Amino acid sequence: MIPAIRTAPLGSQEIPGSPYSLTILQEGFSRPGADGTFEADCSITLVRGGPVTALVDTGGPWGRRRLLDDLEAVGVSPRDVTHVLCTHGHSDHVGNLNLFPSAALLVGFDLSCGDGVYLPNGLARGVPYAPHPGFLEVVATPGHVRAHVSVVVRGTELGTVVVAGDLFEREGDEEVWRGLSEDPRRQEESRGWAVGVADVVVPGHGAAFRVLRDGLGGGTVGNEGDVGDMRGTLGAITKASIPKNVPKPQIKALKAPEIVGARCIQISS
Repeated sequence: MIPAIRTAPLGSQEIPGSPYSLTILQEGFSRPGADGTFEADCSITLVRGGPVTALVDTGGPWGRRRLLDDLEAVGVSPRDVTHVLCTHGHSDHVGNLNLFPSAALLVGFDLSCGDGVYLPNGLARGVPYAPHPGFLEVVATPGHVRAHVSVVVRGTELGTVVVAGDLFEREGDEEVWRGLSEDPRRQEESRGWAVGVADVVVPGHGAAFRVLRDGLGGGTVGNEGDVGDMRGTLGAITKASIPKNVPKPQIKALKAPEIVGARCIQISS
């Protein structure tokens, strides 16, 4: 029997752990206008502590100065960032890639390093890309766009964190995500996979939230009034919602390049 799943706001922008901790430098947002436009920028998350220092999404180019200031405030320079992992190619997620010329750059399924050297990877075939195998992996989560990925971080004090990009707009996004999806069926499958492995989800345009499984602990987080029914975020979870095209992260993953000057070398597992 699949346990009931609920969500609760995380209430923090820091997730400590070992070897990796996460800092949500910017909480994403999306605000509709009366004229049919909307103002938006994405969540930006820093993952650090181990041999990899990764930035997940970069925000839009209009936030360049703010991103640099936010990194400086936590003691990180652009050259300290070894990997920039963009969940997909929309402008509010990739707008500051040029601040990190010495990092390995992943945008959706495209991986490059140095002076425009593109590297083979298996994401389009459903094979995770692992900057640090066992601790930090990138998994294909298609739906919002075909080439969409999520970043999985294991070993935090709260368990497994999925930095999900626009796989989830925000907690309780059931009324909006389908209208923004290129392939709602595949996105629903990817969402089902994500809540199956995540203890915390960092969505693309809202605050991070806990994933609580009744009968499996985790029911003490937040106030009862803060805890939402997961159906508002995901819809009913069934066995059919576990995606066939997105493998479990435990399968053999490709090792990731680390940038040294303009050269790509492999991080040992």
